[in-house]
Amino acid sequence: MSAVPRSDKPVGRFRRIFDRLSSSQEDLESEELREDADTAGCTPIGDCQDRQIVTVTGTLRTVTLRPRAGVPALEAELFDGSAALDVVWLGRRSIVGIEPGRKLIASGRISMSRGRRVLFNPKYELRPLGRE
Repeated sequence: MSAVPRSDKPVGRFRRIFDRLSSSQEDLESEELREDADTAGCTPIGDCQDRQIVTVTGTLRTVTLRPRAGVPALEAELFDGSAALDVVWLGRRSIVGIEPGRKLIASGRISMSRGRRVLFNPKYELRPLGRE
């Protein structure tokens, strides 16, 4: 017997096929979003710290108009498979192309508000629709 420990999990093509068949749709989408963030060279949202300047990418889950201190604010939840953050554009009621299901890249300084990561007025780039 060899002294090298063996993994209990099979490796290779059959393992990947089995993992895909046994995973839920949400798990598959999360994995795809994490891979997309990695290939784009962006920081995973789950790794972002308070006051850090980051570039993140993901899919907008929700978009709502919510006033902050009497000023209109467009809020969107960006999810990249590792975690979610709120993207807030102050003074805006709507932005063309900012809608649920749209992918984008956003850059700015992370802040924490009520225990959630937030990017205020980020620099952003909408991802092409044909890439889904």
